[in-house]
Amino acid sequence: MPLERSFQPLKSIRVIDLSGVLAGPYATYQLGLLGAEVIKIEKPQTGDWARQGGDDELAALSMATGYLTQNAGKKSITLDLKHPEGLAIAKRLIESADVFVENFRPGVAARLKLDAGAVSTINPLIVYCAISAYGQDGAIAQRPAYDHVVQGMSGIMSTTGTTTSGPTKVGAPYVDYATGLNAAFAIVSALHEVNRTGKGVTLDVSMLDTSMMLMASLVTRHLTTGWEPNPAGNAAWSGSPSSGAFETLDGIIMIAANTELQFESLCKALDRSDIQCDPRWSSPGERKVNAEGLHDQISVSVSARTAREWEEILAMHGVPAARVRTLPEVLSENQFRHRGQWQEMKMPGINRPAYVPAVGFKADGESTGPSHPPPRLGQDTDEVLASMGLTAEQISALRGQGVV
Repeated sequence: MPLERSFQPLKSIRVIDLSGVLAGPYATYQLGLLGAEVIKIEKPQTGDWARQGGDDELAALSMATGYLTQNAGKKSITLDLKHPEGLAIAKRLIESADVFVENFRPGVAARLKLDAGAVSTINPLIVYCAISAYGQDGAIAQRPAYDHVVQGMSGIMSTTGTTTSGPTKVGAPYVDYATGLNAAFAIVSALHEVNRTGKGVTLDVSMLDTSMMLMASLVTRHLTTGWEPNPAGNAAWSGSPSSGAFETLDGIIMIAANTELQFESLCKALDRSDIQCDPRWSSPGERKVNAEGLHDQISVSVSARTAREWEEILAMHGVPAARVRTLPEVLSENQFRHRGQWQEMKMPGINRPAYVPAVGFKADGESTGPSHPPPRLGQDTDEVLASMGLTAEQISALRGQGVV
């Protein structure tokens, strides 16, 4: 049974989802969490490539974790869009839709006769969202890419690591996820614009554009002043010598003592009034000039206790700090469990529960998760086609032809 949800601002919205793998499905997943009906169109027999990623029992059931993460709450239908009847069914679905999302390489949608112009002709009020690596125009628009490729292209890797280690990729596919959130934000905005103007909207969302927005302050500083970032390693972007990564007895703790008050509080927490009184570190300007010596003195004090001890002590003094945790460690934290941003779901045919993300914020004190588990490949094909007026015999015939 679908879960009852009170926060559903997109309840009356229908989304046709032709996207696959991560950024596109994550965008439509957000829309589904907000109450939209999301109909995911997949290729017969194989479906979304993300279904098979990995080598565990979930992948064997076409329910790999890369698919589970961003497809709960959706409907899945299979259609061969290269078959005339499959394309005709897709176009009929578009007639009743509010949003159309694809993440093909630029030009592919046009070859399928499902580009923005074609879709807008079918439904002039639709929000058409095209998600791609580099955008729909420009010299390299046609190039394919994945998250780690765009991380290299965007310059973010040149700011990570150290001069010794060289560029380092961010561990999670953050460009993909950020692009999905960016696309969802754009789509919700466009729906309001359709209501305001009575005209459809075409959206062009790129992974490169999104990754540059995630580095907005760096880009602005470079374009405005000519400054160039160097590999920062674990140093704080504030440049404050009393901020960044510090070694404790048993691991690393991240500390942020940027303001004068935070610096004073840090000195008190460390019981190092001598640091605060030393003329070399008596002002922010002096601290930057003598940064290395200050960092060394703080490091000596921090190394005397465990990261867990310092986390508690610094919290009591109002200094932002957190020990570096592994993923299992943070998932075991009471704060993580209290926020309720991950939802347990029972999966048919699978002996263990699956855990999928909620919308990422609370509305009226509650988090909002998906209404039902991720769909099996094509599990809603018959229901959706029947709602369009097709008979069981017609659906069976389409299945026999490989259309669905």
